[in-house]
Amino acid sequence: MGKALMLSMVAGALLAGAFSPWMAALGAAWPATLLSLAVIAFISVLRGVESVSLAAKCGALFGTVWLVSGTGWMFVSLHKFGGLPAWIAGLAVLALCAALSGFMALAAAAWVGWRRGAWFSDGVLLAALWWLAEWIRGCIFTGFPWAASGYALVDSPLAVLAPWIGVYALGAVWILMLSWVVLSAPRLRSMLVSVSALLLLMGGLSFIGGRPWHEFTRAHGAPLSVTLLQGNIPQDEKFAQSHLIDQLIWHARQLVAAKGDLVVAPETAIPLLPAQMPEGYWAELASAFHVGDRAALIGLPLGDFERGYTNSVVGLSSATKALPDGFYRYNKHHLVPFGEFIPLGFHWFVQMMNMPLGDFTRGPRAAPSFGVKGQWVAPTICYEDLFGEELAQRFVIPGQPAPTVFANVSNLAWFGDTVAIYQHLQIARMRSLEFQLPTIRATNTGATVVIDHAAKVTAALATNTRGALVASVQGRVGNTPYAEWAGRFGLWPMVALAALAVLALKRRSRSLAASL
Repeated sequence: MGKALMLSMVAGALLAGAFSPWMAALGAAWPATLLSLAVIAFISVLRGVESVSLAAKCGALFGTVWLVSGTGWMFVSLHKFGGLPAWIAGLAVLALCAALSGFMALAAAAWVGWRRGAWFSDGVLLAALWWLAEWIRGCIFTGFPWAASGYALVDSPLAVLAPWIGVYALGAVWILMLSWVVLSAPRLRSMLVSVSALLLLMGGLSFIGGRPWHEFTRAHGAPLSVTLLQGNIPQDEKFAQSHLIDQLIWHARQLVAAKGDLVVAPETAIPLLPAQMPEGYWAELASAFHVGDRAALIGLPLGDFERGYTNSVVGLSSATKALPDGFYRYNKHHLVPFGEFIPLGFHWFVQMMNMPLGDFTRGPRAAPSFGVKGQWVAPTICYEDLFGEELAQRFVIPGQPAPTVFANVSNLAWFGDTVAIYQHLQIARMRSLEFQLPTIRATNTGATVVIDHAAKVTAALATNTRGALVASVQGRVGNTPYAEWAGRFGLWPMVALAALAVLALKRRSRSLAASL
């Protein structure tokens, strides 16, 4: 029992390494390699477990170590910037990760209780349960899908499946292939079959990935010249009165001086409501883009006490001058619990912290894009780009142009100089793969980058530095299969498929399993 639990913890730590910039620095194959080693170790543990209770404990420890190691940067925001004592902040991170790991615990227990000893069907059962566990973690209580297994595959041959099935199913396919290898190992013939299938799959996907005919989108219009700002403002200075003037001056100068078609400033680059800004500041900034052919996207809060406040992106151009407010407005829809809204029953917890702007109003789910020289730029704010199924809805709205470029504005200074910056880059690259669209990112501390439709970073600014990234981005039109089905039905088709697989395999008789 002790050995199984210990190996489960080791496997969880290995999996967390798949979302580390240090491992990726060794080579593009390392994240997928660590994911594979972790999964092989975990399946090997579960294969030797007969007790459903022990399987649940193994799954809980595996998931808890995975998430604590992969998302421990939450401690920085809770302790350093939220003001919680270190022990309470650490306990809060551990409690959240342990609770979310309950879904993996249930999946492990269900697999041990329902497996039938047949490598083929047991592998399918495990992959289906794994998919359901990650999906539930990604949607329950607004969802926290950070460090989902599929993100480790962004540089693997398997990534060619992303525009078809999305990140959760991408991870489940790899779990399926690895489980067939591990579970068939005692039988030489079965193992040879599964290894051969794995090699054929990887070889075939590598071939497809090198051919243009797997692309569902095509270049649209002329490339946009963009300037992406990175203020590098420490979080403990961002809302401090003594540092506000410096922020306002730097961002205004950069915005006005930027050349090219579009300049983008990060989330809450201007941390004041328009009414709170120095007299004439907002009017002068807006007027700089109400003439000529330049445009800007700027992160700032909007609203008032009566109507509520929003975490927003404002778009300025000559075309927006005629709008009622004089600007395009995108309000963040998928808010962060505790940081941007207070879940029911947790006001006592938030009162222990010192986080400004902690209770925003939610924006519409599928807002229109911002038009810039024939391109349609779709803003997302911070971790909204974790939810591909929500972004997919923007591609199927009747009468509304589909996005041709994603623009993510973020402020990860809340988490210091941690792996969160690299992990968010992994996530943004996966979104570009799923929709085969480029992504531009303007962030406060990093990663400020341009990502093309094949998930390659074509331009980048060094993290934790102040500067402006000048680059070019080519917009694209066309919907991937994932954009079509997820945009219309969400992830429910995959939910139904995984649930049906579990129900069907759970009822398979031992005689049928033995024949395999």
